[in-house]
Amino acid sequence: MTADIAKLGPMLRTWRGRLSPAAAGLPAGRGRRVSGLRREDLAELAGISVDYVVRLEQGRYVTPSAQVAGALARALQLTDAERDHLYRLAGLAPPARGEISDHIPPGLRRMLNRLGDAAAAVFAADWQLIWWNRGWAGLLGDPSATPSPLRNFARDTFPVDGSAPRLSHWPVTSLGQQEVEASVVSDLRRATGRFPGSGRLASLVQDLTAGSPRFAELWASGAVGAHREDHKIVQHPAVGPIAVDCDVLTDGDAERKIVVLTAAPDSEDEGKFRLAVVSGTYDPAYG
Repeated sequence: MTADIAKLGPMLRTWRGRLSPAAAGLPAGRGRRVSGLRREDLAELAGISVDYVVRLEQGRYVTPSAQVAGALARALQLTDAERDHLYRLAGLAPPARGEISDHIPPGLRRMLNRLGDAAAAVFAADWQLIWWNRGWAGLLGDPSATPSPLRNFARDTFPVDGSAPRLSHWPVTSLGQQEVEASVVSDLRRATGRFPGSGRLASLVQDLTAGSPRFAELWASGAVGAHREDHKIVQHPAVGPIAVDCDVLTDGDAERKIVVLTAAPDSEDEGKFRLAVVSGTYDPAYG
């Protein structure tokens, strides 16, 4: 891969200029002439010399090693896409994606907390449930009692050895069960392309392939896609059936899935939806 050092310097200056000292964990200090990081700050954070940073930014044909590129990416708090771009400009192959992340960035958490009465949950790229709000627990059942490794929508969709769904009583979908199954399998195949180094994802696919003939059949078909939106009927134990819209948003390179359930405004379903949420969580084993 050919390096493009002439473009690397301007990008480093841009990334350095947008990151405040406070965001980087540095004291703001006095007498700063720039709002972003100084070259000295970047050098300190990345563990390299100031002269090295100067030569990189001035395009003096200094080709950083993969170790230095990684240190710069971490110091500048780059996204995965930006990190990969840095590597390519340096003439390096971007690092292979490792394990799937269960981390939810602070900004995403703030957005989720502002969803109000919507029922919302966040799944990792392998459909592992990693966060849910009060509305989700009230509408579909509280997943807290389920062991964390088993909070997985794919495992619920393709139960192994006749096991019952563990997360909740999943709502009836307008797509039909076969379409949901095909969508989940297609989603997981997409994830294997994005995270080829994920042991957790590989183990999930192996377990489902060995234990679920239906999963094995669909996996062999080779379809690739993503789960996006649907219309569902939630059979709530206290208020009865509730028609909801289900939207699935994908959060950037980490392939987190934000699932939001809402009812049509000013409808009977919206009233039942609100009642289900305020009534508190229920144990799905008795729903």
